[in-house]
Amino acid sequence: MLKEFRDFISRGNMIDLAVGVIIGGAFTSLVKSLTTNLISPLLSLFMGKSNLDSIYFTLLSAKFTVGTFISDVINFIIMAFVVFILVKIINRVTHRSEPAPAAPSPEETYLKEIRDLLQAQKQSGQ
Repeated sequence: MLKEFRDFISRGNMIDLAVGVIIGGAFTSLVKSLTTNLISPLLSLFMGKSNLDSIYFTLLSAKFTVGTFISDVINFIIMAFVVFILVKIINRVTHRSEPAPAAPSPEETYLKEIRDLLQAQKQSGQ
């Protein structure tokens, strides 16, 4: 069982996944810092609040923090845009590396013509 587990862990896909999770976590904190420290102060200039987290409203005894939700939406949009760009780049790279289909050889062309002629004769004879 330990050997199977070691083989499972040492597969390339598992290691790639682990690296992706670690980088994703680091990138998430970077985007959160960007939103908190740069975007929120810029938006607060227009909204009149010192930061977005201080925007809220209360209904009866419930406090709805609208500013925090706006920050989370901004984080999501930034993350989604970066993932979109990465997928476009990966698709472009993988499609370029695929070889173009080879042109049919002269023998293949002749064989296709013979096949088409035989099919036409067979249909006209029936």
